[in-house]
Amino acid sequence: MVIQRRSTSMPGPENISRSVLHNGMIVLVRENFSSPAVLITGYMPGGSIADTDERAGLAAFAATLLTRGTKRRSFEEINETVEGMGASMGVSAGRHMVSFQTKSLAEDLERVLDVLVDSLRRPTFPAEQLEKVRGQWLTDLQERDHDTRRMASLTFRQLIYPGHPYGRSSSGYHETVAAISREDVTGFYRHLCAPQKGVVAVVGAVKADTALRLLDNAMSDWTGDGSAAEMAQPPTPRLEQVLRRDVAMVGKTQSDIVLGWPGLARGAPEFYSGLLANTILGRFGMYGRLGAKVREEQGLAYYSLSSLEAGVWPGPWYVFAGVNPDNVERAVESILEEVTRMGAELVPDRELSDSKAFLAGSLPLRLETNEGQAGAILEMERYGLGLDHLQRYPGLIQGVTAAEVQAVSARYLDPGAYGLAVAGPPPKDS
Repeated sequence: MVIQRRSTSMPGPENISRSVLHNGMIVLVRENFSSPAVLITGYMPGGSIADTDERAGLAAFAATLLTRGTKRRSFEEINETVEGMGASMGVSAGRHMVSFQTKSLAEDLERVLDVLVDSLRRPTFPAEQLEKVRGQWLTDLQERDHDTRRMASLTFRQLIYPGHPYGRSSSGYHETVAAISREDVTGFYRHLCAPQKGVVAVVGAVKADTALRLLDNAMSDWTGDGSAAEMAQPPTPRLEQVLRRDVAMVGKTQSDIVLGWPGLARGAPEFYSGLLANTILGRFGMYGRLGAKVREEQGLAYYSLSSLEAGVWPGPWYVFAGVNPDNVERAVESILEEVTRMGAELVPDRELSDSKAFLAGSLPLRLETNEGQAGAILEMERYGLGLDHLQRYPGLIQGVTAAEVQAVSARYLDPGAYGLAVAGPPPKDS
């Protein structure tokens, strides 16, 4: 492979080298000598979508244990080695992947890579560490039980994704985490943690050929099962009516609202229209129309924003808000008014152009750090966007019309059929 070194400010095909190791893992390297640091980040397919209802939380639980001891190093030795370099390292699991990351000085790259690969390839899942992690996990779940925002989000997903992996908590539940055994953890690792279809991005003060050589030496002979890493996409639920669930939480003084729908996937043709619609609804400036109307003008919410989680499968598109419990119904009504307006009216030219400028202008800020560049590179690979995607991105945003924003809003943001979760203090008369 010919590695090109012409440097530009925007990551693209001219300055990102792409290689495939013998085991199928893809390596992408972007040289950046503006600081002496190097970031390694990547993923392997296999996250919480593979959990069962009985073992919800297994993927995230097991991923945490990957850095808790290997055949060559104890947990203490791993920490001492990484911290002794002033470096950082972590492994975690999301809904579709097990992610890993290290950050170090360039001079320590080979050493920190050795620790990372050792953790990924040779974990031992010590029994005492498993119980420590279980204790930490259960404590976090107890904290979730008393967090109105987290409980509203958890309940919302259960409402709009019934019987779907997205409706299940990736962190699990008290009873499922308590039931996870070491055999469950080793089974997850054996069947899901494999380099096939994995991706590694390296960004920082290292030559591309040096980074590739180090990764090739460390990973090329690593093989694994990976048989359960890919799942067929289940049907996306379609809401036909309003689904509401209130979670009463004694001792709370604020209510949190999550209102929304199953949305669209990252690869959907109307993704950029949806991205712009979401920006207008609840992101631009001080949180778009929701911030201007619900929070500023009407004073009904402490905060009110919208989020579009477009991923491998159609993720949720939702509004979330923190409100005084007395204002819940009025806030919901106001949110729905703004949602209705998105699908019923064309966005005015000035508002559309300002939101486009915001999206295009925020990209360079995102790319100022190694983390931002690496995240963008992984996204391009993950969704098959092409290494020139960042260079094309402003044009893709500018090409969206007001009619397309209205159409995508009308299709996905149905004010007559949505999921609504409200977590807060019980009604005063209860």
